[in-house]
Amino acid sequence: MRFKSVSRAVHGGRGSYIQTSEDKIIDFSANLNPYPPDLDLSISPDMAMRYPDDDYQIIKEIISDFHHCSPDCITVGNGSVEVLRTLCHTFLNPGSTVFIPPHTFAEYELSARLAGATLNKTESFSDIIFLCNPDNPTGKLVPRETILNKVHENDGNGLLCVDEAFIDLADPEQSVSDTIHPNLFIMRSLTKSFAMAGVRFGYGIGDPELIAAMEVMRPPWTVNVLAESLVKQAFASYNNLKFSREMIGTERKRIINAVIDHGWKCQEGSANFLFINTGKDASDVTGEFMHHKILVRDCSSFGYPTHIRVAIRTVEENNQLINALKRVN
Repeated sequence: MRFKSVSRAVHGGRGSYIQTSEDKIIDFSANLNPYPPDLDLSISPDMAMRYPDDDYQIIKEIISDFHHCSPDCITVGNGSVEVLRTLCHTFLNPGSTVFIPPHTFAEYELSARLAGATLNKTESFSDIIFLCNPDNPTGKLVPRETILNKVHENDGNGLLCVDEAFIDLADPEQSVSDTIHPNLFIMRSLTKSFAMAGVRFGYGIGDPELIAAMEVMRPPWTVNVLAESLVKQAFASYNNLKFSREMIGTERKRIINAVIDHGWKCQEGSANFLFINTGKDASDVTGEFMHHKILVRDCSSFGYPTHIRVAIRTVEENNQLINALKRVN
């Protein structure tokens, strides 16, 4: 039996699993848009009874029009993590090596290991180089020009996989999603930007040859009809994310000031979450917040035992976070 000694990756967004009938827990561990565009979550019985188009031609055309590329540069998945798994099982073999920056999203390493690859200590001679932009959990954003320079410097060597799951809520002008290059693969998600984590939809953008191979590896009917419907609505609503970014930016500054006033250190970042060094055991801090019905992300699993990650939520919810912060030691 394979993978007997492998553990699943740790994630935030577990607020709904620990609710009780008496308690209403506010989940600051999931980094979702607090002000998403309105989407219609209903589908007709006729849609629910039919299989999706396994080629997903319509939504690929919508996505490719948005990113100014051809539909054969697009692959889709049940969330960006499925796209990541498909990439690794398509591109990597036992003996392949990958480079992953320390203290970042755990699924990169897990997906690579499940495909038989091992970690490389340097980017040189790595089959895939992973980059989360903006980074999770720090929120640090790498400029577009820096990434494109890295792609061209790496020409003919490994594949640079850029995960842009949070970029639409940070600075979309720094995205490289309009660039098709044999050495570049971009992962995108609607989960965070449109607050549709329960529906699951992600997609990848890359060289047509790689995409064609990934489409063979991808399980059939991986995107359901509700997700298809929401994808069409979301891409028609992308301009509304400007309002979301403005609200997130204003609230981010307010929470940063409260954290600094509390005596903790906060890395500002560019994303819709904050990376906070409490100087204390993170599990103790998260426990204290839970006493006030606030769930924050313990960053010990990222290798930061004194840090927490806190999502930016609505003004009212952020007020409750700040009030709880004042009562946390």
